[in-house]
Amino acid sequence: MSDYNNDDIKDTEDEQKYEDVCYMCRRPESKTGRMLHIPGMNNMCICIDCMERSFRVMDGSNYADLMQGMNIQDIFPGGLNMDDMMNIQNQIPKKQKLKKKAKDCEEAHPEFDIKNIPAPHILKAKLDEFVIGQDQAKKAIAVAVYNHYKRVATNTMDDIEIEKSNILMIGPTGCGKTYLVKTLARLLDVPLAITDATSLTEAGYIGDDIESVVSKLLAAADNDTERAERGIIFIDEIDKIAKKKNTTARDVSGESVQQGLLKLLEGSEVEVPVGATSKNAMVPLVTIDTRNILFICGGAFPDLENIVKERLTRHSSIGFSAELKDKYDQDKNIVSKVTIDDLRAFGMIPEFIGRLPITVTLEGLNRDMMIRILKEPKNAILRQYQKLLALDEVDLRFDDEALGVIADKAIARKTGARALRSIIEEFMLDIMYEIPKDDNIGSVTITKAYIEGKGSPMIAMRGTPALPESPSANN
Repeated sequence: MSDYNNDDIKDTEDEQKYEDVCYMCRRPESKTGRMLHIPGMNNMCICIDCMERSFRVMDGSNYADLMQGMNIQDIFPGGLNMDDMMNIQNQIPKKQKLKKKAKDCEEAHPEFDIKNIPAPHILKAKLDEFVIGQDQAKKAIAVAVYNHYKRVATNTMDDIEIEKSNILMIGPTGCGKTYLVKTLARLLDVPLAITDATSLTEAGYIGDDIESVVSKLLAAADNDTERAERGIIFIDEIDKIAKKKNTTARDVSGESVQQGLLKLLEGSEVEVPVGATSKNAMVPLVTIDTRNILFICGGAFPDLENIVKERLTRHSSIGFSAELKDKYDQDKNIVSKVTIDDLRAFGMIPEFIGRLPITVTLEGLNRDMMIRILKEPKNAILRQYQKLLALDEVDLRFDDEALGVIADKAIARKTGARALRSIIEEFMLDIMYEIPKDDNIGSVTITKAYIEGKGSPMIAMRGTPALPESPSANN
């Protein structure tokens, strides 16, 4: 008898670790309130909001006439037997998986608390551990984020209203725009939604509605409205919605999207569906205030460099334009001199630019930066592969010359830091395939000859002295 009671207690304790999830909107009970359990339907759970919405849909439809015209013989010509009943039972959806409630002691502690946001120099120092180079960009972003969340935390509503510090990031492909934003959100422990501007269209056209960016943020916040309203939305490829030139057709994926984003960037209340990206009659809606959401827009902005050069050359003194043109052609960071007029010439409307008051430019990655990205960050690519092989008790090393060749190959692909991982994966594939076959392998050294296709990696067996470790490649 005592064993039975102990089992009951154990089952009760296990049950308390979980919560029901609505079958229709996928929200947990902690967000919806009391659930309705439908008997005979695998104890399926439906929240009150979805149940009321279902009744409203049924009231607005002519179900009575539909049921009167239905003949059971038409559905089951041979009559309804027990096998048919079993088939119907099997088609009833099973109860939704229970979502585990996170315990307070198990919750990960963020690096920083947005209610007590650290000073910009502390935030930048933390970014330095993960993001190589881009010092000016990290400094500008640290100040912007500090001011934004300081404004959110104080929530001042006096005679001086502090405007939002939305950010526009300009930099070539693969320079670290998205990675910088992801790192920032992880350090602050705020929800982050990343969307591609090319998928957005004006309402009523094929594509994602503009408000879908807020729906993604709500989903990233586990449908917690309060957390979502303090999150970050990163809109990538923002340069792709520039106003089309020399066209009379309606620009539903360009200027119209810029116009549609204005109210979100400035701060407004929008209704978004819960557990879905588009509105429909069966999905509950919640209101999200975007006033405290930090918007960061990023893009490569091709040809912006030429627009900046043309402006600087045009405004130069007569007789010196040729010399200045040569000077600007050699300036690899010419985009850092961008102005609002340059962005307007590119195709961004003034109202949109005005709602992104902070412009941050990122540099293209050179050879030295590529090598540093490979080995210096906390989660550097080399360290990831070294950890993978360490699980097989194998020591992985890289020669300095090999890292230089890898960096050269990445630059040649013109996709920035993204190319580094794919290049290393190509050369590590055979190694990671062969190593588990032989337990006697103790270390593997990636050499320049192997990367250039002129040799093989150096393999040392256990108990055999390996090559001297390269300090810079393995720190």
